[in-house]
Amino acid sequence: MNKEINMAKIAIFRKREIRKTIYSNEWWFVVNDIVFTLTDSPNIQDYIKKMRKRDNELGKGWGQIVIPLSVKTSGRDQKLNYANTEGIFRIIQSIPSPNAAV
Repeated sequence: MNKEINMAKIAIFRKREIRKTIYSNEWWFVVNDIVFTLTDSPNIQDYIKKMRKRDNELGKGWGQIVIPLSVKTSGRDQKLNYANTEGIFRIIQSIPSPNAAV
């Protein structure tokens, strides 16, 4: 199974950029981009921390849902948390926002 990361691409959703990449032959999306787009939270890291505490099952399974992948950002490599489509849907279920309705 090919685990290489292909060049990251940008998707636009609600006029916001969602970074995505192909990893293990499937699309993976930057978790922070998704959460920011759906919540407009000024502090995404804090929002995600609270979301994981609110949803015990999500908190327990975070390591299986989200993986850090290295991507080039602003001219340097940086590790960002990515989730595949299934993982993103699970994260969206934990966001109490009308924007997150699926």
